[in-house]
Amino acid sequence: MRILTYTVTEADAGRAVRSVVPRRFCLGQHAFRRLKVLGAIRIGGAPVRADYILHAGETIEVHLPSDMAQESDTGADAMPGLPPSFLRYQDEDLLIVSKGAPLPTLPARHITSGTLREQVMQMLRADPETFVYHPVNRLDKGTSGLLCIARHAHAQRLLTGQLHTGGFIREYLAVTEGVPATPAGTIDAPIARLGAGARRAVRSDGQRAVTHYRVERVSGNRALVRLRLETGRTHQIRVHLSHIGCPIAGDYLYGTVLDALSGRFALHSASIRLTQPITGEIIALSEPLPQALEELLAVHDLT
Repeated sequence: MRILTYTVTEADAGRAVRSVVPRRFCLGQHAFRRLKVLGAIRIGGAPVRADYILHAGETIEVHLPSDMAQESDTGADAMPGLPPSFLRYQDEDLLIVSKGAPLPTLPARHITSGTLREQVMQMLRADPETFVYHPVNRLDKGTSGLLCIARHAHAQRLLTGQLHTGGFIREYLAVTEGVPATPAGTIDAPIARLGAGARRAVRSDGQRAVTHYRVERVSGNRALVRLRLETGRTHQIRVHLSHIGCPIAGDYLYGTVLDALSGRFALHSASIRLTQPITGEIIALSEPLPQALEELLAVHDLT
């Protein structure tokens, strides 16, 4: 169980628990009510009422319910037939996983099994009845690489608040069909949904979307491009690269399918840097380009 603490300051003295705890622990009202019912908000080891008046120097403890069982020491894929994923970092509040592809991050209406959620549950040997899974930065089924998962609702709320700020930086690598006209730049183009399907497009009535890019390598008519998101629209990188005439290799929605990629496309979440939401520690990880994507560039180096 994760226990969060806060020492009441003079500024908070005289206020009720209900006005201090949600603000100081960044809890939503639903989470606060649940913790109150569970007796998980305590002072001096004893549960307190929501109307309890706080005094300077008191220590508030919030006992967050455990979400997962004992972790495994390995990160190997335990599910035959699925592309492997690997556990890269774990603590009481979050996990960082290197996701395989093609692999859905979450179950969906038409996908009820064979997901990253199942892999993580098996890697951690978690109890299905208590397992909670909160992906913070979502990755498409066809995208591989680093993905952050919150282990409880409080961490999810704090980490989601970091997204698209300097506290949570993600960089991607993409192999493109075509080479961008300039070696580095910013694509600032609004993205809108097309009809009821999954496709998006750059359109004037869309939501603002900003992607920064830098060409890392050129190999024939393909390029390895590093990208950083300033906003987080659905399919943003895929749509923006297609918009400038350089779709991602193998992208079945915005480019051309490649048999060599076996159901995925050439987009990889290559690095992640975030602030641990409870301790304030900086966590930074990188993940090399998968061999299958390297081979796309190597083939063109030979032509």
